[in-house]
Amino acid sequence: MAEKGAKARALAGGTDLLVQLRVKRYIVDRVVDVKHVPEFNELSYSDAKGLVLGAAVPCCRVYENNQISAKYPALYDSAFLIGGIQIQSRGSIGGNLANAAPSADAIPALIALGATANIAGPKGKRSVPAEQFCAGPGKTVLQDGELLVSISIPPPQQHTGSTYIRFIPRNEMDIAVAGVGVSVVLNGSSIKSARIALASVGPTPIYAAEASGWLAGKAPTDDNILQASEAAKKAAKPITDMRGTIEQRIHLVGVLTKRSLQSAITRAKEAK
Repeated sequence: MAEKGAKARALAGGTDLLVQLRVKRYIVDRVVDVKHVPEFNELSYSDAKGLVLGAAVPCCRVYENNQISAKYPALYDSAFLIGGIQIQSRGSIGGNLANAAPSADAIPALIALGATANIAGPKGKRSVPAEQFCAGPGKTVLQDGELLVSISIPPPQQHTGSTYIRFIPRNEMDIAVAGVGVSVVLNGSSIKSARIALASVGPTPIYAAEASGWLAGKAPTDDNILQASEAAKKAAKPITDMRGTIEQRIHLVGVLTKRSLQSAITRAKEAK
């Protein structure tokens, strides 16, 4: 890859890259398959370090893993939604992040779960929070020669729940008009902390920091959930396109944030 520079691309699942090559979005001289490099294919969990998810691990391995579904349900939700079984058997969570589509289903879940992207390149290794990884539509913070190797997600605290929900125009168009990923930690009768992330309502997936911070210390009441949903709507910066209007998307952010929070709180109450 170093030999070809910008004319080289890494292939993990290929479900995005092959389409992009076909329509000549990228003109390359070399495609390097990284699926069998051990670091790219790692899937491991420990209570001390949490989850390490190699960038080439396909979605089906994520949602078929009982530990992930129990400890990171938002990641399970998003992995199960990305395409059909053929896509899920090839496409990876790492590829979904590296493709940097504003509508990507996995990225809000990763942001909500506090994930970090582990990067390696000619100058060494570095880690970037998931909410800072995307720099624009189809653009990331990866520098020349750098690759996304894996994603790390910290171990969940006690009484943590998470959810990802999206709205699509119809089953035949499997791209979110809007999506919301949420993670909450309960402390008795109050919300200890929360993270809310939005899809398809800006040039990149959005971490709704103000709405997330507002919930800390609040009781998980319908009124507080509604107010947090209104705050999340203010973070949305959507456009009108063939899938939906600005007004519809902002409305959907409120509806989906409310539903996601309710689901995440229910899961947190049920979590051990």
